[in-house]
Amino acid sequence: MSASQRKVSPLDRLKKASNLTAVKKTVRLSDGTDFEFWCTPLTMAEREQAMKGAKDDANVFAIRLFVRKAMFEDGRKMFQAGQIDELRNDVSAENMDKLMVSMLPDQREADDLDPKD
Repeated sequence: MSASQRKVSPLDRLKKASNLTAVKKTVRLSDGTDFEFWCTPLTMAEREQAMKGAKDDANVFAIRLFVRKAMFEDGRKMFQAGQIDELRNDVSAENMDKLMVSMLPDQREADDLDPKD
């Protein structure tokens, strides 16, 4: 079978290009220590799930997303939905902001997704 006969479907190309492999994130906390967690790139379904109940509140959306995505290297979730209130009330906004922002794609990743290409 020639290469032209084995064309990859557009969906398969998109799925392969998405590379949903977990990556390590390290965030320097306000006390000078590093906090490490792993997360996979955000999918549309995960974004929609985190948006449910957020009522256009970016903080609620971001913390729900963080709780949903942050995991240990072995894939176990670090947090449960029931811990959202503790994270909101007992962790400084400075540290939570750093953690949540770290989940955004870095600029190189964003450039790779340029729709003009």
